[in-house]
Amino acid sequence: MEWLILVIILGLTALNVPIGYALVLSTAVFLVAKGAAPLAVIPLNLFAGSSSFPLLAIPLFILAGGLMETGGISLRLVNLASSLVGHVRGGLAMVTILATMIQSEISGSSVADAAAIGKVVIPAMERRGYPRAFSAAVVSNAASAAILIPPSIPMIIYAWMAETSVARLFLAGFAPGFLAGGCMMLLSYYYARKYNFPVEDAFSLRRVGTATVESSWALLIPVVIWGGILFGIATATEVAALAAVAAFIIGVFIYREVPWPHLVRVAKDSSLQTAAVMMIVAASAVLGWYLTNERIPQQFAQAILETTSNKYLILLFLNLFFFLAGMFLHSAAAIILIVPIVMPLIRKLGIDPIHFGIIVTINLGVGQQTPPVATVLLTTSAIAGLPFWEVFKRGFVYTLVLVFVTLLVTYVPWISLFILDIIKIS
Repeated sequence: MEWLILVIILGLTALNVPIGYALVLSTAVFLVAKGAAPLAVIPLNLFAGSSSFPLLAIPLFILAGGLMETGGISLRLVNLASSLVGHVRGGLAMVTILATMIQSEISGSSVADAAAIGKVVIPAMERRGYPRAFSAAVVSNAASAAILIPPSIPMIIYAWMAETSVARLFLAGFAPGFLAGGCMMLLSYYYARKYNFPVEDAFSLRRVGTATVESSWALLIPVVIWGGILFGIATATEVAALAAVAAFIIGVFIYREVPWPHLVRVAKDSSLQTAAVMMIVAASAVLGWYLTNERIPQQFAQAILETTSNKYLILLFLNLFFFLAGMFLHSAAAIILIVPIVMPLIRKLGIDPIHFGIIVTINLGVGQQTPPVATVLLTTSAIAGLPFWEVFKRGFVYTLVLVFVTLLVTYVPWISLFILDIIKIS
């Protein structure tokens, strides 16, 4: 009977009920139907689920991303990437991917990366002869790959749900993220040769130097983030606060591209995004309490192990599970709904929870490119002013690259974990 709760949640979501409300309503229905506990547990768990210190990093990184988008930081990062790879045929597509990788070092959100970079590069690529749908597809898939490069809001939520280290999960995401970005750049080069995309200006060390100097303040933000984490100066939440402060100072006082009235809009947009995510997180605590009380995770693990004990088949099944979840759910909701259920199984199989966190994150990145939900794809399609199916068709091969990297990371754990053997961090 307990499995009907998932059906109710999906049904309410299909009726456009916000996922946070759907989680609470479905749990309340089962609490009343089974008399498992008084309804007073709902507000208690709502409060407890949203009052965790590590989760404070979410609104701070959202705010930092909003300040980057309006403060001229993203534009300078694009110019830096252009000076490095713009001279290669099809270099503007590579610039998009590289700039998104750099941007992701600050924002923590694929949607924020896609919005910030897309507004700069999609019109520029169209002026240089790239098809508009192709440009939007490159931005969209690069933003989904970049969510592996910390800081990453899905990683923060996963670490909270799986009770593991945010800093170690962040560190493990670097290699898979840059692997995905590198594969996409190779694909972009192939398309450039095939369709004779233009070559930008010749490589110039002077141009690289100028772009580096102009973006030096922007590059200071990831230095602050990772310096704080690696040297044990600050937690992930504290460096998120430092990133937001740095983005504010750079955008308002150094680059001077954020008029004071615009700060109100940035604060409002960041507050709305934070409220949406945190409502899901708080509601998940209610559902999590119910699932734990009913021993659903243990029953799920036992049912899988009775079917097969082959770790590789189970990993393939879990990949498909998260991929399908990513197609229909926001990444935060998918993590919150599924991770507590599968973690007992992961521990029984002896899978490193850090490695599994990377698998979950990249699967949900693929889900951001696949309809019907496809949040990142919808964002870039809106920026490009195109139907999302048109952008999806042009970017399908890029999404297949993400699928390939997902399988590679799943079955070669070393890709995610080797850096943790080199850099010891708690």
